[in-house]
Amino acid sequence: MKQVQFYLLSQADSVELSAAEMQACELAAQAWRLGKRVLIVCETEQQAHNIDEALWARDPDSFVPHNLSGEITTYPTPIEIAWKGQRNAQRRDLLISLQTELPEFIGSFTQIIDFVPVEETAKAQARERYKQYRQLGWQLETIQC
Repeated sequence: MKQVQFYLLSQADSVELSAAEMQACELAAQAWRLGKRVLIVCETEQQAHNIDEALWARDPDSFVPHNLSGEITTYPTPIEIAWKGQRNAQRRDLLISLQTELPEFIGSFTQIIDFVPVEETAKAQARERYKQYRQLGWQLETIQC
């Protein structure tokens, strides 16, 4: 069964990261601790770099192994960060989407996390994605955070 979890964000954006970006980092860390391989897909390359920096800035005891898509690494990392127009070559268990539209490659995933921000325009975009997932037959769940 293909499943999408929409996280209903209750907080506004901070100076460094949006509420969705902060939540994406935390959910990726939790998924990694559960043994999942994660792809975080961003709207822009700059957003991907912001996520990368946020994951590097975590406390050393809560480090999350990750890389930006296209970076040369000796070993594949469990968390990859990509942006619109890119696609990772490795199979991943979970897609965390920060994009305003459905990513083209959602069919290769069975679990997706998406966000409903507080801001009205972004909230309307999230509602549209919700409708599209429903039309595609995905099982939908909303989580208040």
